[in-house]
Amino acid sequence: MPADFLEATRASYDTIAAAYTDRFPNRPGDWHPLDRSLIGAFAEPAAVHAPAPVADLGSGPGAVTAHLHGLGLTVFGVDLSPGMVALARRAHPAPRFHVGSMKDVDLTYHWRTPETVAERLAEAGLWVTARVLREPVGEEKRPRAFLLAEKPMGLTPR
Repeated sequence: MPADFLEATRASYDTIAAAYTDRFPNRPGDWHPLDRSLIGAFAEPAAVHAPAPVADLGSGPGAVTAHLHGLGLTVFGVDLSPGMVALARRAHPAPRFHVGSMKDVDLTYHWRTPETVAERLAEAGLWVTARVLREPVGEEKRPRAFLLAEKPMGLTPR
C-alpha cells in the first residue's frame, strides 16, 4: 500500500475525528442488540486465553476496545489516526491505544468481504475461528461482519 495513501487516510480521519465521535458516540447501549451480543460472544472464547492480549484493529474512538476491556479482556486498540487515538485515550483511560496501521497484518482500511478479511488474517498467521454476518439496519448501507481470529499456539489449524 503506498505511503501517500496511508498519509491521506490518516489526515482525513484526523480531520473528522471529533465530529465523528460527536455524531456517533458509539456507546454499547446504543449498539444494535445483535452487535452487542456478538461482541460478547466473541469475548467469551477469547477470555479462555487470558491474559493473552486481544487487538482491536481500526479501533477509532475506542468504544469496542473499552467494552471488551469491561468484559475482562486484556485488550488494546490500534488506529491509524492520532486524533482518533487521542479521543479514545481521553474517553477510555483503562485500555491501551496505539497509533498504528492494519498494514502490519496486511489488511487495508476499506470495506472488504468477510472472506477477504479472513484470507488476509490467514496470510498474517491468524486462524479465523468464528464469523457472523449481520444485514444492514436503518441508515447502514453495507452488512456488518464480525470475525474472531486467534494466533496459533503451536497447534495444527482447525
